[in-house]
Amino acid sequence: MKKNDIYGYYISGTDPHLSEYITERWQTRSYISGFTGSAGFVIVTQKEVALWTDSRYFLQATMQLEGTEIQLMKMRIEGTPEPYEWLSSVSPEGSIIGIDAQSISILEYRNFNNSLKKEKLSLKNTGDLLNKIWINRPLLPKGPVFEHELKYAGESRLKKIDSIRKKMKDKKAEATIISALDDLSWTFNLRGNDVEYNPVFMGYSLITNQNVFLYINSDKVPDKILEKLKKDKIDIKPYEKILDDITNVKGSILIDPKRTNQALLECIPINNEILEDTSIPDILKSIKSDFQLKNIRETIKKDGVAMIDFLFWLYNNVGKKNFTDYDVAMKLDYFRSLQEGYKGMSFWPVVGYKELGAIVHLNVTKDFQHEIKKEGILLFDSGGQYTSGTTDITRTITLDKATSEEKRDFTLVLKGTIGLSNAKFPSGTKGSNIDLLARKALWDNGMNYGHGTSHGIGYFLNVHEGPMDIRQEYNDYDLRPGMVLSDEPGFYREGHYGIRIENMLVCVKREKTDYGQFYGFDTLTLCPIDQNLIDKTLLTTCEIKWINEYHQHCYDELSPLLKNEEKKYFLKELTRKLK
Repeated sequence: MKKNDIYGYYISGTDPHLSEYITERWQTRSYISGFTGSAGFVIVTQKEVALWTDSRYFLQATMQLEGTEIQLMKMRIEGTPEPYEWLSSVSPEGSIIGIDAQSISILEYRNFNNSLKKEKLSLKNTGDLLNKIWINRPLLPKGPVFEHELKYAGESRLKKIDSIRKKMKDKKAEATIISALDDLSWTFNLRGNDVEYNPVFMGYSLITNQNVFLYINSDKVPDKILEKLKKDKIDIKPYEKILDDITNVKGSILIDPKRTNQALLECIPINNEILEDTSIPDILKSIKSDFQLKNIRETIKKDGVAMIDFLFWLYNNVGKKNFTDYDVAMKLDYFRSLQEGYKGMSFWPVVGYKELGAIVHLNVTKDFQHEIKKEGILLFDSGGQYTSGTTDITRTITLDKATSEEKRDFTLVLKGTIGLSNAKFPSGTKGSNIDLLARKALWDNGMNYGHGTSHGIGYFLNVHEGPMDIRQEYNDYDLRPGMVLSDEPGFYREGHYGIRIENMLVCVKREKTDYGQFYGFDTLTLCPIDQNLIDKTLLTTCEIKWINEYHQHCYDELSPLLKNEEKKYFLKELTRKLK
């Protein structure tokens, strides 16, 4: 930092593709701080260092930063300074703050730079300073890509490229950059293993009206796939070549300022017209086709069978055999692995037992595991990657007789799950417009949760997908039929337990009236909700009806797939009518 004449250095904790989950090479936030959560950033100054993260990771960060000089900044909590405010308070006036422009989005860079200017500080692109000090830093992954076969993808890469070009024409763009890894994988019907849990690969694409360039190290592309890409007139270029090629782009170019890094922007010739808009593949892939939705529904049946297998194992072994929360994570993976088309976890399972359930994204490992006994509450959030879809589900169960407080808290969360599932709204509705439906029962009782209510879910892609979501923060992108999202309100009583109930939903058309076209949601997930945690007195007649109909649907769909008669009886009990 001194050699670069900077007083502070911003470490974004992401990669040049602005990914949530990243390869080992780009785990800069973890390397510098020891904090392993999937969100947050670090700022190092000549005298102080601080880490910002959100409410999902407050408890985890507190534990992992203990004994270090790193200050924890709790994002979106009253009294927590914004990074530019903190830098202003700890830096001499006129100080320069360094940043690696390839690991921050255009929008974030612009906002940060403008905020620093108001504090009489400035921003400088220093490149990746960690590369100078990170001994034996991991290299980029070299694993091969593989095809997402047409029988699963449902649409050829050429048809997708044609759709992208049509959207480019609508937006008067002569070129567009694809930078986000899930956008890239979707466009070319290719998948990879470069990023844990997300079946994507490191690369970029530049699509013009005449050419399609795929920037990927050629040793990652098997010969058979290479031949197919060449036949489709897709030019393969080295991964790093993207920066040089952008300097030669002529005409208007479309970029997504939220999904494109600042370094790419700085390579675009100054006389080019730059159009800023949502990534075209991000929009196209968010609307699942009828073909994809059919596959997703079949995938969720497989996932539901795996969950019943897991619950059957859990209830038959708790209190009789010794096992831990880490074993629970492994069992969830094992039972999914018995299903056809399973390719691995969609994220590392969150298994929160008793008070650890209040750590929203707890990361249990072989070195950090806890015995499960026949008592208390257990929360488990997990999902699978299948060739025909991606799943994400959370259930919270009691392993003993629940207290009245536990039942009340659980039922208030359940009311939120049902409230969002039953939503009906006019076209043009944003996620923030209906977030209240999942929170109202909690708010009425002076309770809340700090994370978002819903995120998009990919199709054998990232478990977190945009551009839509449902949360308190405003997102300009409206909800549309075909979008698959999570429904996951929660409540976390620190020192006691955590509660979250998560289903997958699909946005569908409802009736059209004199006041416009209305939409709603169909619940996709098939897994019983623990009735031993429900306080029926807090439920309306409509909510009881929803629970009974949902459980009957779970039984009807899953019982024919269970080969073991004992498991069918088990499922029958779990889906009994709530009277």
